Amino acid sequence: MVNWKMAVLIGALAGAAFTLLPFSSTGQIATIGQQAYTSDAELQAKRSPVDFVADGDATKPSWRQAKSVEFDNDASGKPHYPDIPTQVASVWTETHVYFFFWCRYDSLNVYQGEDAAVERWQLWDRDVAEVFLNPQPERVNHYYEFEIAPNNQWIDLEIDKTKEPFNDASWNSGFEHATRIDAQNHIWTAEMRIPISSMNISAIHPGAQWRANFFRAAGKGGDDHRKFLAWSIIPEGKTFHVPTRFGILRLVN
Repeated sequence: MVNWKMAVLIGALAGAAFTLLPFSSTGQIATIGQQAYTSDAELQAKRSPVDFVADGDATKPSWRQAKSVEFDNDASGKPHYPDIPTQVASVWTETHVYFFFWCRYDSLNVYQGEDAAVERWQLWDRDVAEVFLNPQPERVNHYYEFEIAPNNQWIDLEIDKTKEPFNDASWNSGFEHATRIDAQNHIWTAEMRIPISSMNISAIHPGAQWRANFFRAAGKGGDDHRKFLAWSIIPEGKTFHVPTRFGILRLVN
């Protein structure tokens, strides 16, 4: 997925040139500085009464009560891939934000025989579930990226699109993650536990509106044969890195 990650100029131009005036769920244009968020897609993250280990167990009470969103569309909004839908949920505590992915698959494409404890550069060239997260929406071009593969390989990146390169792999969030593969039902799942302190956030308050997008890469071969799914679609670009298209992660009690 090199073209998705390295098209810095394309993404920057797309973000700057996109001129639609979007409305938030409250009817207000979501403008930050000279840039506007152009998506009103929303996921509510409920507060969990307890912190918990990221072990890939979706039966925990916090996940049973969590709200989720599902998407099966290409990042452009079309076509759709109903055979490989993706569902994602989120909850939070005073110290962590959590995400859980359910990914239906027809085949798996992962790096074989590697140590999953070591961060894997270019993980995006295989099957992954991704969270792009901006807990400081006023900084439109600064956000964080978290990726997990079905075999629990991982990478986290600090993104600053005003710099080149824009993706800093030396940043380490210390996030915990776990995956499980249900081969019988063709579903793989991933759980993430991200410390908010790693993103320079000292506290979370109910009602906060962060910006986020969720992605999925699936399939074998080059990018022209693989499938790239997005929750908040990106009709104006050929890169996931269009932060003005991030949806709303609303943190509620």
